[in-house]
Amino acid sequence: MPHPHQPPVPSTDRPALRGRAFVPFLLAAFVLLVSLGVTWLVAANARHTARSELENTFHYRARDLERLMADRMAVYEQVLQGTRGFLRGSVDISRADFAQYYGVLRLNERFPGFEALGIATIVDPARLAAHEAQVRAEGYPGYAVTPAGRRDLLTAIAHIQPLTRRNLRAFGYDMYSEPTRRAAMDAARDTGRAASTAKLTLVQEGAAGDSAPQSGFLMYVPVYRAGQAHATVEQRRAAIVGWVYAPFRTADLMHGLGGEHAADLEVALYDGRTQAVEALLYRSGGAAGAGVSTRRPLFARNALLDNAGRPWTLAIRSSPAFEAGLERGPGRAIAFGGAGLGLLLAFIVWLLATERRRALQLAGAMTVELRASRDRIDAERARIRLILQNAYDAFVAVDPSGCVTDWNAQACALFGWKEEEALGRDAIALLVPAGQREEERACLKRFAASGACARLSGPYETTALDRHGQEIPVEVAITALPTARGHGVTAFVRDIRPRRDAEARERHRQQRLDEARGALLRSQKLEAVGKLTGGVAHDFNNILHIISVNVQLMLRHGEGERKRLLGIGDAVERGKKLSAQLLAFARRQPLHPSVVSLAQLIERMDTLLHRAAGDAIAIRFAIPPGLWHALVDPNQLENVLLNLVINARDAMDGQGSIVIALDNLAVAPGDALADTGIAPGEFVTVAVRDTGSGMPPDVMERAFEPFFTTKPEGKGTGLGLSMAHGFAEQSGGHIRLASTPGAGTTVTLYLPRALQETADPLSAPAPH
Repeated sequence: MPHPHQPPVPSTDRPALRGRAFVPFLLAAFVLLVSLGVTWLVAANARHTARSELENTFHYRARDLERLMADRMAVYEQVLQGTRGFLRGSVDISRADFAQYYGVLRLNERFPGFEALGIATIVDPARLAAHEAQVRAEGYPGYAVTPAGRRDLLTAIAHIQPLTRRNLRAFGYDMYSEPTRRAAMDAARDTGRAASTAKLTLVQEGAAGDSAPQSGFLMYVPVYRAGQAHATVEQRRAAIVGWVYAPFRTADLMHGLGGEHAADLEVALYDGRTQAVEALLYRSGGAAGAGVSTRRPLFARNALLDNAGRPWTLAIRSSPAFEAGLERGPGRAIAFGGAGLGLLLAFIVWLLATERRRALQLAGAMTVELRASRDRIDAERARIRLILQNAYDAFVAVDPSGCVTDWNAQACALFGWKEEEALGRDAIALLVPAGQREEERACLKRFAASGACARLSGPYETTALDRHGQEIPVEVAITALPTARGHGVTAFVRDIRPRRDAEARERHRQQRLDEARGALLRSQKLEAVGKLTGGVAHDFNNILHIISVNVQLMLRHGEGERKRLLGIGDAVERGKKLSAQLLAFARRQPLHPSVVSLAQLIERMDTLLHRAAGDAIAIRFAIPPGLWHALVDPNQLENVLLNLVINARDAMDGQGSIVIALDNLAVAPGDALADTGIAPGEFVTVAVRDTGSGMPPDVMERAFEPFFTTKPEGKGTGLGLSMAHGFAEQSGGHIRLASTPGAGTTVTLYLPRALQETADPLSAPAPH
């Protein structure tokens, strides 16, 4: 029963009061749920963005590793090419000189994985036993005796540096006896380029005290005999004298290649185009023979490398440490922050629902905070826009439908379209030339669907249009921009006209440099002409002196006039001969070309040539049937052949043999002879080949210079070959010289072919 002084409380009011007390809790719970939902969406988007950035970082580092790998192998190939240039066509080099050369290169300091630098020479089978005994006698106990398998070609490692305990195991080894090495040596020999072996175990592996053996390979560069042609496969096989080679341990080669980010990538290197376990050369963090990991990486990339003609497969995967960066991204922080903010908002709503004054104060504080947050967002947008507006390159953003969404000031300057004119326009129609639009649209469609297109991968050069329809050469760097409707495109476009102008100026500078070199060459020729003039003046002075003395004697004494007149006539004839030689060298002698049968001309000169060569020298002729006729001056050609035979006789010291070979030759524009300066056409060749002492390279370079001779004083004028050179050039042909010291000399005349079927009659026969 109620108290008499207390008013009764209606029973119907208590449920209403409880319902109103429950409303703040429902509002707070609703706000919390909404906040958590928004937080989940933002965190998911942040995680997606972080994954995209992490993937871009992975591909950037993977491409950088591929480039470093390709650059390193190219440098190693250049080291071998440089060593071949140092040998200059011969593998006969002392160990001291080779060790000094290796020390200058400092390969151990500069080139990781470069196990050694060596020279493999070809060993004569008849000298094999003596060679093995000599190597053992020099104190190399690790010398490997050549197996008795392949005996058609024997090789031996004659030089190897550094001479460490490991490398001594390989000294003298016949690499040609092992199939894998032999295949690479044959490829290098037949192509003339560097060649690498398949996966193998080096001879150096397995020494006592060594660490675990590593997979390896070898790279070879052929060495051809100096002065011997090697334009074709047959010539290369005949000219090969050895190989410059380098063995590599794959783990040492790959050590430190990734730099400070090496732990971010798991790298596997396979020999060939397969990823089989038996082809595995290297795997980061384990031995080369380890099994394939079963872990599924977040990112992966494969690349095919070319190692001196040998394909390698480079498999790159993201490491667990690198993928952990995704967990350290902003998604977790956003989730916790959003959850905390949701709880805070729920609490605020509860306070708003329970206390109006306090709720109004909190609402004011939230308004201030939201305004500050909006100001920060606006400031960040302004900062990003300021950066893009002041970027060096033009910036263009395109949505998945192909419409322009961003356009900076540099784009306005480059293409001529104002920002308000470009925004919303079709980027393909606005910037791409008409002939490329269909291809670009198809590529952009694939890019919008998958975020990748081979046509748009990496920076590439293309052509863009400006407002006036003028084509502009540009370099474009593309990045995918994920959106709800697909992948958009952000592109930095660089005008490469200044770079091409700089390249043109460099070409012009190089042209001027070549012209300066030409001027220097002409000055050197003028110096040679000066020497020529001095020699001519000296010889003519001697001739004139003879004439002057004889004339003075004739004036003093009246008797003996006939003998002195004959002396004057002889001196005059010598002067005429010298003048003819000088005119031939200067290509100004009067020629009387006619259609000549060279076979008949050689037959007519047979006795004269044998008399000039001497009884101790045999002269043989090689004249094929169906020989073409030549258009030359027969008298001058006889003088040239006589001079060449006399030069060959002097080079053989009166003993040996001379072969005069005639042949037909057609030179096409793409032939190897055309590359040496011989004009394409049809020629009749006359080759005079002797078995004399030959010429060293420095003598061959000056062989056609006037008055240059290696004969003793008084034995020659040095005008024979220069006269032959001038005659050949003035006749519309060519002359080439080939010589090897100790193996003789061959002088070949290329005379133009005459199309007339009947030869002109020769002049009176030469005296015999």
